[in-house]
Amino acid sequence: MPPFLHVQRLSGCAIDPYLSALARLRIQVFREFPYLYQGSAAYEENYLKTYVGTPDSVLVLVRDGERVAGASSGLPLTAEPPQVIEPFLAHGHDPRRVFYYGESVLLPEYRGQGLGKRFFEEREAHVRGLGRFDLACFCAVERPAGHPRRPAGYAPLDAFWSRYGFLKHPELRTTFSWRDLDEDAESPKLMVFWLKTLD
Repeated sequence: MPPFLHVQRLSGCAIDPYLSALARLRIQVFREFPYLYQGSAAYEENYLKTYVGTPDSVLVLVRDGERVAGASSGLPLTAEPPQVIEPFLAHGHDPRRVFYYGESVLLPEYRGQGLGKRFFEEREAHVRGLGRFDLACFCAVERPAGHPRRPAGYAPLDAFWSRYGFLKHPELRTTFSWRDLDEDAESPKLMVFWLKTLD
């Protein structure tokens, strides 16, 4: 990782000063495939307040000077809305023992420098420090192979996630709704969960 980058791990109310910068970062990065997300700063800041209001949340922040270049988030699964919790209940998991990784977003010019690995390491260290979770999880959007906006040469991150101990669980799925760049209104998107056992 370049020495000029500063990585810090924040939790709860310590995240609050960065909400506006994080909202802008998320909107910029999630415009890319596969999310194609057309977001708003007001919605993003409101969403991010969940992390501020959850004492055991985590945000791994990457700064280049004063510029927020990347971030990775997480919080206990029980702080998530019902559509995130219900697939775990339906398959016999105790939501109180699951920690949910939110999003990892990184500006393009900072990619390929080891920060994706650092995001996983920092979040897992946080979760293990809490001492009450058996599983870490996240969910990822499933786009069809023939999606018209799929870039030539696009490679999903499945191999990267597997390298850090996560297994795809197609039986654990939900839907999130958002407005794609070429949509006039929100539509549901299929999301599939990936799990890692914390032994």
